[in-house]
Amino acid sequence: MSEQKHCHDLIETLSDYVDGNLNPVLCEELERHLRECPNCRIVVNTLRKTIELYQKEAQEETLPDDVRERLFRRLDLTSFLK
Repeated sequence: MSEQKHCHDLIETLSDYVDGNLNPVLCEELERHLRECPNCRIVVNTLRKTIELYQKEAQEETLPDDVRERLFRRLDLTSFLK
């Protein structure tokens, strides 16, 4: 199997791998491949960082409640207030 084909096959399993849901045999195969393939390691690390940043951003509130309320009143969107 060519290296490119092998990378493509393993990349398809990344979501399950990062989520911790990959079956143990495939997980071992992917980890072995990652030790040998710097390009795939970059892809995995980038995916993990993207997920981490998204989760961090999702936890942060974008507007303080009082600012949000004033904005919604000004835009006449009071029906959307909590």
